Amino acid sequence: MADTYSLIGAFYSKPSPALPPFFLKTPKLPLHFPSKSMAAHCHCSSNPLPSQPSLLVFSGGTAFNGVVEELKKLTVRVAHVLPVSDDGGSTAEIVRVLGGPAVGDIRSRCLRLADESTSEALAVRRLLGHRLPINPQQAKSEWYKILEGEHSLWEGVSKPYRETIRAFLAYFQNEILRRPNESFCFSNGSIGNFFFAGARIFFQSLDAAIFLFSRVSDIPAESLVLPVISTNDRLTLGCELWDGTIIRGQNEISHPTNVIGPVDKGRSSVPALPSRIKRVFYMSREGTNSLHEVFPTVNQAVLDQLSNVDCIVYAMGSLFTSLCPSLVLLGIGEIISSRSCPKVLLLNGSHDRETSGFSASSFVTAITDALNRTYGNSHNCLRNLPSQYINTLLVPEDGEIPIDIQSLSSQGIFDVVIVNSIRDPKVGTIFDPVSLINALGNVVSRYMRTKD
Repeated sequence: MADTYSLIGAFYSKPSPALPPFFLKTPKLPLHFPSKSMAAHCHCSSNPLPSQPSLLVFSGGTAFNGVVEELKKLTVRVAHVLPVSDDGGSTAEIVRVLGGPAVGDIRSRCLRLADESTSEALAVRRLLGHRLPINPQQAKSEWYKILEGEHSLWEGVSKPYRETIRAFLAYFQNEILRRPNESFCFSNGSIGNFFFAGARIFFQSLDAAIFLFSRVSDIPAESLVLPVISTNDRLTLGCELWDGTIIRGQNEISHPTNVIGPVDKGRSSVPALPSRIKRVFYMSREGTNSLHEVFPTVNQAVLDQLSNVDCIVYAMGSLFTSLCPSLVLLGIGEIISSRSCPKVLLLNGSHDRETSGFSASSFVTAITDALNRTYGNSHNCLRNLPSQYINTLLVPEDGEIPIDIQSLSSQGIFDVVIVNSIRDPKVGTIFDPVSLINALGNVVSRYMRTKD
């Protein structure tokens, strides 16, 4: 067991919690760090960058995933900053029974970054990306087959990896059994989420769990997956509408549902909000209104990366529930406004429940208000201009968000680039991944040349 602890010595120094007997047999986790001499050329620029640029991307766990693979061709030096307030799908069940932060978005990004170069890497990714059936009884039956190592998903996974992964799945199961008053529903459960939750509870550290998951899935050492808040506590997102309504819970804001299962993020699957969103904020666990607002501390690693990267990206996705939970934290707006690097907004191709009726400048205003904390505690408000946070807009061609050039100009944003798009039958217009990374590479390349 000491060998296992050596993996995360920098993260974990507390006495170990009681372990299930199976864990005591766990061998040292194999580490395979990628070579730092990997090719660093951008496929999308006529003038390849002399070295890989560093990026920080604010995003949620869904929309940006579709371009992560293409982004690797530009650079692997990317800090992916993700919220830990998602309370939908199988994540909600883990949080309900075991508490702690939501790890679904982090797990999803880790899987997208995972190595695919060998058959074993693909087998590990397939296992950790697997979801159990919707039917609760079928889900529970399949979960036990996986837990006991008898499922076909284990084929191609070598013994060291198999025993390491099973150890943390067993620890997750043990934590569920220790709560006899709570009945855990395995319906649509993510094996990766279960592994992640087991590791987090064992190490009592979200950072250590990410580190372990990154090594198991062989993510390039230069690629960072950072929770915007590093915590072992449950976080609840709230929002205030312009009509004064308070909505509690990320999923209730974005994709309300009362069913445990896959969250339907289709364009017309949920009713419209009664009023536009004014702001998002964090609430105490049992809070019901803005009087119960809390102010969690931003992950210092995020601030460190923000201070040094070559480009800051606000990814497409759910504006108020994917981006703004990261932007409203104290320290984020201060550092971004002080940087002179490219600050790029990837505009959505269609409206959703959160942004009905928005134009491009409305997105810019919402991001500016979040970073300035305009409607929060007046003692913590900033008064920075939109152009101090965003200086480039990448827009999918034929998207339904109106591009109000005059309003953008009045906000100090003049660099608006139209990017090739494709049609997705579920969500509408989205960026063509190759064209998007090509355009982003050109923006970064211009900056790198002036920097040199």
